[in-house]
Amino acid sequence: MAANTFQIQGRTVELPCVVRDASSANATYLVSAGAARRLLPGDAIDVVELLPGRALMSLAVIEYRDNDLGDYNEISMAFFVRERAERAGYLRTLRDLMTSNLRTYIHRLPVTQAFTCEAGCRIWGFPKTLGEIEIRRDSKGFHCSFDADGQHVLDFSMARTEGSRELPEMTTKTYTYIEGAAHRTPFVMAGSEVALQLGGAKLELGDHPIADELRSLGLPKRPLMSTFMGKMTGRFEAPEKL
Repeated sequence: MAANTFQIQGRTVELPCVVRDASSANATYLVSAGAARRLLPGDAIDVVELLPGRALMSLAVIEYRDNDLGDYNEISMAFFVRERAERAGYLRTLRDLMTSNLRTYIHRLPVTQAFTCEAGCRIWGFPKTLGEIEIRRDSKGFHCSFDADGQHVLDFSMARTEGSRELPEMTTKTYTYIEGAAHRTPFVMAGSEVALQLGGAKLELGDHPIADELRSLGLPKRPLMSTFMGKMTGRFEAPEKL
């Protein structure tokens, strides 16, 4: 079998994994750098600090409508990171944030379907788990509710979902651990119908342990900024060992 071909639940998955149609709502928060570091699984990467003691966290809700791994809903809880050998000051971190050049470590990645859950874990080392993620859009905006293990985790909402910006194709990288070894995965994405704003999102936490973990980071609070992308396309490349 080719190195970039995998058998998952009797199906063949070939890389790159292509996303043909999706939408996403994303909020970026300032959180406790110390609390964030305690959630990192190894020493290959470290959180970046935008201010002393303040790290950057992204909470994103994605609705995949046409994807090589199926049609499903997903929530990404990720920290912005650099490899330990890199050095960067606060001004560079701000510049990289504004130009989408920061990389991420995905800490949690609940999804709604078993196939993508297993594929994500086995191929890329993504920390996918199964959960109940309901997404709806109405006249008041975008709304997401997330439950796991019979408990409520969070509600996430965004009022503004109409945008006209275009996001040209760009490559980002995310870090994971596969069999204890750090890997990075390139993700190429582009978007349209993009709405970008300061603040703009509301997060409410439930009684699940994941909600308590988010509280330990200093959430809920007003995000630095939020983005809604009405149309997103992309592809996940093969993971690369550091």
